[in-house]
Amino acid sequence: MLERIPSMSPSRRLSGLPRAANFLTAHSALVVCALFLLVGVALAGDYGLDGDERGQRGIAATRLDYILGHGDLYKVKAHIHQVYGISFELPLLLAERALGLKDYYDVHRLRLFLTHLFFIAGGFCCYLLTWRLFNNRLLALLALLLYVLHPRIYAHSYFNSKDLPFLSMFSIALYLLERAWRRDTVGAFVLLGVAVGVLTDLRIMGIILLPGVWALRGLDWFYASSRSERRRILGTAGLFTLIFAATLCALSPWLWTNPVDYFVTSFRLTTDYLGIMPLLFRGEWIYSTELPPDYLPTWFSITTPPLVLLLGFSGMAAVVGRGLSRPRAFFSNTRLRFGAVLLACFVLPALAVIILGADTYDDWHHLYYLYVPFVLLAAFGAHWLAGAFRGRRRGRVALYGLAGAGLGLIALQIVQLHPLQYI
Repeated sequence: MLERIPSMSPSRRLSGLPRAANFLTAHSALVVCALFLLVGVALAGDYGLDGDERGQRGIAATRLDYILGHGDLYKVKAHIHQVYGISFELPLLLAERALGLKDYYDVHRLRLFLTHLFFIAGGFCCYLLTWRLFNNRLLALLALLLYVLHPRIYAHSYFNSKDLPFLSMFSIALYLLERAWRRDTVGAFVLLGVAVGVLTDLRIMGIILLPGVWALRGLDWFYASSRSERRRILGTAGLFTLIFAATLCALSPWLWTNPVDYFVTSFRLTTDYLGIMPLLFRGEWIYSTELPPDYLPTWFSITTPPLVLLLGFSGMAAVVGRGLSRPRAFFSNTRLRFGAVLLACFVLPALAVIILGADTYDDWHHLYYLYVPFVLLAAFGAHWLAGAFRGRRRGRVALYGLAGAGLGLIALQIVQLHPLQYI
């Protein structure tokens, strides 16, 4: 029998626990997110100015002027940061102006806090997605903590308004993708279309979810049991595509005049953003156009905590192993199929960057969004390892203790390195 995604009743009370304990259990993610948010308020001023911050504000200002009729398209296209959209930068600029901030230190602090707030929102969606997949709050809470407690990414979640909003939105889009599968309603696919449109505006790589949704809807159409169900599936796929295109067009002034030029230029800048740059890697100077194949895997492995690596690669092995033993589950709406989607979201972009030789420098910050599917795969790994110790109480206690100790060490490292976790 196929292992379908479980249905849950979020308001269900856990028997045998006091009311306060039930409240904390049912709202554990909200409590954790609130605590991280309070810490974020306290730490927002500890991080300095990112080298790209003024450029990011500049592109939001030039595009806002163009939208309001005070600027020209040439100025928008000539901006060095044109490859990035305004889905996140424009709200930051509008918030700054709405609050009447004049001193740049206040502007900088506001940007740090809102960027981190969006990062926490992405973590909450990571929690919801894991909970929906496994119907296990403890496992979902583990995914949330793994998402937040990455030393390098945690620091970037304050000052990096390019790569981290894309990571956060990627988490939100993946949650809405699973939600659309689960509910299979018009509203769910409309919301998914908006999310993928915003994601693609933030960075052109977001478009990878577009053919993914089409392929999944195609599988649903193939396995549909009636003609009316197939018509409904085609209808939701078409509506999703229409909403995606409308959202992207609304957020991208380039598309108003020449959509082909937008995509060609964006892809060109993605693979060759700043041309040749000297990089120090493995004790030798190399150029960004001549990166060895192990550049990305090396940076990913030496900056990601060992606990996450262990669980993430275990999850990848579990998805591949179970898929090979039960290939039919890949083609029906099961938990395993979503695991295959996560595996593709992690592996395919990384392979594309390596094969195409896309510009990657200063570690792997252009690809931080890969951490989201990896964390979710880590939840698959934790679920598989816990299942391997089913009936062995000592083994499960040891496993939980190892996970807790690993999380504690990561948190301790973040505290000790503060505010230099990003180096």
